[in-house]
Amino acid sequence: MEPLSDSDSTRLFCKRIFSSENKCPSELKEVSRDILKKCGGVPLAILTIASLLTVGHQIKPKVEWQVLLDSIGRGLTEEASMEEMQRILSLSYYDLPFDLKTCLLYLCMYPEDHEIDKKDLIWKWICENFVQHGKHQTSMFEVGETFFNELINRYMIIPIFNGFREVKSCRVHDMVLDMIRSLSAEAKFLTILESNKDVTSSHRNIRRLSLQNTEEDQQAAPLINSMCISQVRSINVFPPAVTIMPAISSFGVLRVLDLCRCRIGAINFQPNLRDIRYLFHLRYLGLKETGISELPEEIGNLQFLQVLDLGRTNDMRHLPSSMWKLQKLMVIRVSSRCYWHPGVLGNLASLEVVEGIYASPSTVQELGCLARLRKLDIYFFDWSIEVEETFVETIYNLHDIRSLRIACDDVPYLDLLGGRWEPPRCLCKYTFTSDHIACSGLPMWITKCGPSHLSNLSSFHIRVKDVQQEDVQILGRLPTLRHIWISSTHQTKRLLVIGADEFRCVIAFGMHCEPANQVVFQQGALPNAEYVRFNLGVRVAKEDGDSDLFELGLGNLLSLQGGLVEIHWDGVTIMEAEEACAAVRNAVNTHPNHPSIDLYMEPEIAEDTDDEDDDEYDEDDDEYDDDDDGDGDDSGDEGERMDLD
Repeated sequence: MEPLSDSDSTRLFCKRIFSSENKCPSELKEVSRDILKKCGGVPLAILTIASLLTVGHQIKPKVEWQVLLDSIGRGLTEEASMEEMQRILSLSYYDLPFDLKTCLLYLCMYPEDHEIDKKDLIWKWICENFVQHGKHQTSMFEVGETFFNELINRYMIIPIFNGFREVKSCRVHDMVLDMIRSLSAEAKFLTILESNKDVTSSHRNIRRLSLQNTEEDQQAAPLINSMCISQVRSINVFPPAVTIMPAISSFGVLRVLDLCRCRIGAINFQPNLRDIRYLFHLRYLGLKETGISELPEEIGNLQFLQVLDLGRTNDMRHLPSSMWKLQKLMVIRVSSRCYWHPGVLGNLASLEVVEGIYASPSTVQELGCLARLRKLDIYFFDWSIEVEETFVETIYNLHDIRSLRIACDDVPYLDLLGGRWEPPRCLCKYTFTSDHIACSGLPMWITKCGPSHLSNLSSFHIRVKDVQQEDVQILGRLPTLRHIWISSTHQTKRLLVIGADEFRCVIAFGMHCEPANQVVFQQGALPNAEYVRFNLGVRVAKEDGDSDLFELGLGNLLSLQGGLVEIHWDGVTIMEAEEACAAVRNAVNTHPNHPSIDLYMEPEIAEDTDDEDDDEYDEDDDEYDDDDDGDGDDSGDEGERMDLD
């Protein structure tokens, strides 16, 4: 990558510290120029140094700027710039609090360019005792989340966003990874092995082990016995390195065992999961996407287990009855079709996160015993009055619930939870998703509780029968809402207006109506929205439009950076569809932020179609795919389905 120009370097530096290049105080301008000279136009160096010159939102005094300038050394304009870059990064590392240093070093557990799931990483930190309870009854996960965000703010890790501008994972910059691998090796913090050939006499008393076999040799033998692994506290195995993994029984003091995506249920060699009975100290067991079909009854021996990840183990149909013994279990992720023995779930009193549970009458009732539950991801496949009544009673008693995701099927329309539920004030995220059904309207608890009660609700995703203008206004008044996605299945309101002073804090806005209608953004609407996604019905616009046909008000979205617009042209000609597309494209091109907006025609226009074939499109020939199964994979599907997890 070419170095940034002086002006671009200044702009990047000042925006990071002062929020604007024009706000740099006069007494700091000279030292700023000297610092930028030593950064040599390297963006990572500029951002790293900038993060060292602030504490929270406060700018450090000039004397500390001068000290930092002197400590940089020759800078990146001289020879040996790679060494100088490492020096700059090390300054940022040594500026970290002790807990954050340990959390950062742990990231060298992962291969280069690996996408690291945010939630998995934080729970591993917790199980390694890197994270402790915070003040004011803050949960350990929330403390871990502040650590994760701080590493982003210091540019030690690169955030990766889902389809709706929520951070779901991260990567480590190559140069940062080189640095922490070096520091880890010096401190004997972690050992990385790519094959059994890498084992040397120096590999003694290993504390943490990362197996990263890149040769994909399915015949490779397990690690040689001369290697001392009895003190290993954490082991992460990346496919296909499972073939060189020693027997599970070899790890007597193991706290973290992650076999995620190692298809141990589909290969000839596999760790004997029955040996987990020897792992008395185990806190984290990751078996996501391993292809296993059952857990051994010996799982009940893991009385210190805090996290059990069985996500996407679709062949698993039941959980062992011995799981009632896992009294310290805080997180469990399972396949939604997995059966629980009656009496097991209700005994797991330490649970904070339950993901993927099937709503049988017994499990719904037992959820009410989980007083510490913060996050619930529940699937209703066979809805009944009995289950609904029990669920309402259960959810009413969960006073610490912060995130509630409900997936339903096989019901025409729902008045979900009705007006009987009053969500706790701590509720942050609510999601209702379904392949085929919708709520009758906006949940009654939204209007009943009002903005003051829902002062922490930051993410709201729902599928309803019909979106009314009143619904938009109600949601627009929620004070902390940052991510909203609302869709309809039988839309009657042909025009929805997003008014001024609505959705003040929203950074990602999505609305999808069937049949497609018009969405118009007034001046002052969505002042902080960086991303918008909606669909436009060309026929509705033509029938109801005036002189400002297809004027959607995109220019009024002052913070807009990107988005997606679907242009539905059923019932009109291709020429009219292209007219709508051109109008939207013109609004994007004239926007001062030059946002990146994807335009999609629904249905697609064949390249060889000419004007003589401008027949009206039969909307019944193209069913809209809103297959949101919550699996975090929305690739290749530009309809309503979104990655919301």
